[in-house]
Amino acid sequence: MDFTTSLISILQNHANTKEAVRMEAYMKNRFSYYGIKAPLRKSLLKDVILQYTPALTRDNVISIANVLYKKPQRELHYCAMELVDRFLKKQYNIGDIDFIEQLITTNSWWDSVDFIAKHILGKYLLQFPNQIHFVIEKFSNSDKMWLNRSAILFQLGYKDKTDYQLLCSLCEQHKSSNEFFIKKAIGWALREYSKVNPDAVVNFITNTNLKPLSEKEGLKRIRS
Repeated sequence: MDFTTSLISILQNHANTKEAVRMEAYMKNRFSYYGIKAPLRKSLLKDVILQYTPALTRDNVISIANVLYKKPQRELHYCAMELVDRFLKKQYNIGDIDFIEQLITTNSWWDSVDFIAKHILGKYLLQFPNQIHFVIEKFSNSDKMWLNRSAILFQLGYKDKTDYQLLCSLCEQHKSSNEFFIKKAIGWALREYSKVNPDAVVNFITNTNLKPLSEKEGLKRIRS
């Protein structure tokens, strides 16, 4: 069996119908589930990876991820993202941004987009900082909401490497949006940066006409 067949087989063998119903309901029935919780899913994925190492390379991992992303079960999408993060981290090619954009805009929902924005897009742009302006301007100006959200969130793991002026610019650009996932993203990004510079976040929120949800989320850590 190849990697994909082995992974699907082992996940099928651990399927939990009762848990699948709960997971599908939580995700508003947008996806099918095997009903496998994250700790077990990650353990099973690790087992399959060990079985096929060292045959796994960055290029065939992209091919595997594309195959998994075409399957209906959400756990396979999670595995695809985790494979990409594991095998492409610090090994991205500059042209991989097209693949990353495809991941964001395929099977899109908050769970996948948030992982990709932070762990895949964010790390790609750390590797190619000269691409930040082009990529983030494109994503932020897109008519696809999930690309907008990704642009706002890509610096979540940057801590003191965060480009604060860029973050503020993105929040300013989208501050009038009535889209729930954009309002939450603005608040989340600001809240995360408040761990680095709370005064800057307070100052920005005080002087910016944000939506109430964005303001509430942005100040949550400071007010707690």
